[in-house]
Amino acid sequence: MVTVLTDADIRSQLSPADAVAWMREAVRAAHTGQLRTPPRASTDLGAGRLIFTTGALEGEWYGYRSYDSFNTVPGQQVVIIHDWHSGEVRGIALGNELGPRRVGAIGGLAVETLTQPTARTLGIIGSGTQAFTQLWAIAAVRQLSDIRVYSRHHEGRIAFVTRAFEDLGLSVTAVDSARAAVEGAEVVVLATNSARPVIDPGWIADGAFVTTLGPKQVGRAEFGPELIDRADLVVTDSLQQTHAYDPPYVLAGTPQHDRMVSLGEVLDNPPARQTVVFCSVGLAGTEAFLLARLLESADGVQ
Repeated sequence: MVTVLTDADIRSQLSPADAVAWMREAVRAAHTGQLRTPPRASTDLGAGRLIFTTGALEGEWYGYRSYDSFNTVPGQQVVIIHDWHSGEVRGIALGNELGPRRVGAIGGLAVETLTQPTARTLGIIGSGTQAFTQLWAIAAVRQLSDIRVYSRHHEGRIAFVTRAFEDLGLSVTAVDSARAAVEGAEVVVLATNSARPVIDPGWIADGAFVTTLGPKQVGRAEFGPELIDRADLVVTDSLQQTHAYDPPYVLAGTPQHDRMVSLGEVLDNPPARQTVVFCSVGLAGTEAFLLARLLESADGVQ
């Protein structure tokens, strides 16, 4: 019988600590070639596109996530995994929780790998789902004592503060400017829908870590090459994906793009304290990996 997980199941069964640990396994497997992670693919359906991120863990499973660009809110995503040997469907996740929590877990892994264990201060630009799942995961790997959030709309900031307290038991301060959120912060998260850079790189402290999650293509990006120039080290979860964007990735054809290294490359040999920018682009196959591990964990409990 095929197991189907809903958003309610994901919220209740997936812990941030497990999610980060499983994404560590996935990133390591991708780096060694055991996890196949091709860039996402899409089909043109006229009024919108259907997008697929696929992956396969050799000898265990293959699967994909599908989502669309139609004007539907919120819509639903689907993640499906098949048994490697029989081709039978092993599990399905239906809804919109697994994808963002997978992105959050990769962000948490990057923070765990590339920041000092003593990092306590977090500045967040954006107050939507991606911003929340980053906080959800980062709080599992660092003992945060000062969390600040800024977004364009006051109501969004207040809703974020309320959700962080009710769901995570975390105290977050809503501030009135992007600068107030990120200046002096050891960890910075950019999770916006902005088509223009949302921070001045000069606000970033020496030795800080910055994650970018929002728009990232030529002509529409929440950060620019100047932020990359500010960094000693530039890391991404998928170098392949940065070469596959259409329109091109914001750093395509620039010296800054040439500086990027994969998270898998530094996972087991993190650098000494440096200013780091982590460009999150979505390592393919990790949604299916997370679903597979979650199903295995549930089977183990049973």
